[in-house]
Amino acid sequence: MEKIAELMRKGKPTIIDVRTPEEFMGGHVSGSINIPLGEIPRRIEELKQYSDIILCCASGARSNRAHGILQSNGIECHDGGPWLNVNYLANNN
Repeated sequence: MEKIAELMRKGKPTIIDVRTPEEFMGGHVSGSINIPLGEIPRRIEELKQYSDIILCCASGARSNRAHGILQSNGIECHDGGPWLNVNYLANNN
């Protein structure tokens, strides 16, 4: 989590929430982008435009899977785990 906190302090990272739209609507990190895990593989080209990507979800399982998909496609990113943890860091750095 130290790397995530560092990215938050440095500037404005791209936070991608890989939960479903319904989960996202129930609460999310302000300014985050909702791209459900199932859409990640077909949106690789779009995701290449972002920098300082932090992935999050409900428990950390889906963000971990998204992290693997993006890294295997050459996209540098960080697994932030649960969105509530990322939200805390976003609001306290």
